[in-house]
Amino acid sequence: MNNLINTLLKKEKFSNPPIWIMRQAGRYLPEYREIRSNVKNFLELCYTPKLASEVTLQPIRRFDFDAAIIFSDILVVPDALGVKVEFVKNEGPKLQKISTISDLKNFKTDNIKTHLQPVFEALALTKSKLGSEKALIGFSGSPWTLACYMIEGGGSKNFDLTRETAIRDEEFFKQLIEILTQNIITYLSLQIEAGADVVKLFDSWAGILPPAQLRKWVIEPTKKIVSEIKKRYPKTPIICFPRGIGMNYKEFALSVAPHGLALDQNMEKKWVKENLQENLDVVVQGNLDNYLLAFGTKTEIEKEVLNILENFGSHPFIFNLGHGILPETPIENVELVVNLVKGR
Repeated sequence: MNNLINTLLKKEKFSNPPIWIMRQAGRYLPEYREIRSNVKNFLELCYTPKLASEVTLQPIRRFDFDAAIIFSDILVVPDALGVKVEFVKNEGPKLQKISTISDLKNFKTDNIKTHLQPVFEALALTKSKLGSEKALIGFSGSPWTLACYMIEGGGSKNFDLTRETAIRDEEFFKQLIEILTQNIITYLSLQIEAGADVVKLFDSWAGILPPAQLRKWVIEPTKKIVSEIKKRYPKTPIICFPRGIGMNYKEFALSVAPHGLALDQNMEKKWVKENLQENLDVVVQGNLDNYLLAFGTKTEIEKEVLNILENFGSHPFIFNLGHGILPETPIENVELVVNLVKGR
């Protein structure tokens, strides 16, 4: 029985909640670093099905997590649209900037299936090797967060240009969000067809928006995606992660109605329990501080893990981090968390 899927779809409570962690396949693992050192660039690793699958399975073998999340990146969607994407060492992603409606007309809007075929192959391959008791998670970036990278041309502290563009040139921004929304629906659908048991939407920069724009650029497009995926694949759970939106998590949960809602580490647990779990019957996922996991003492980590289990454990929930695991994280700290959650 796959308790991650049962937790999400049937809202079943387990004495030991399912556990997986964001970015669980990555730079904190020596076996990942070994593979990465032999690959020319990051996108090549994402687009080589055998390697992507192997990297996806590494943390399952090492930690016995309850779910594997396919090794890829949110920026493969702009890449498929024909936007130049590259990952520069020590700098992060660099993208061709998008700024006008004429740029949108150059998008390859029917290219998801062809361009991202390696991702679907990696999913199918991973599914064939993953035990039936483990869930396979597919994912995409959400429209707002992808738009941030595409307009800014890469990462940013506050995404000022994106904020400005969404206000000054709303028609252009609206069209960009709609194109992304439709392509994300296609992408998630094809991931499910390839073998994903669960899909997740990452909206890493949702928290920089005030409430009115959050509704317009995060909640409404995400609602459209979730509604369509539910209609097409009613047996496939969807987790959403609108990071950093604080008490707006409540409105998001009511409007979007995902099967699972991932929480960042800044959310107050008592508020989450009362407002999301008890009042709305939401299955939450989270929310151990990734910095505490990387740099805290064993005693501090254990105290916080038990605190999360105590607060959220009376309802169905999934144990995870509040953000992606840091490269500096000691493996023994991850082992400690897994053992605590699994009651070992």
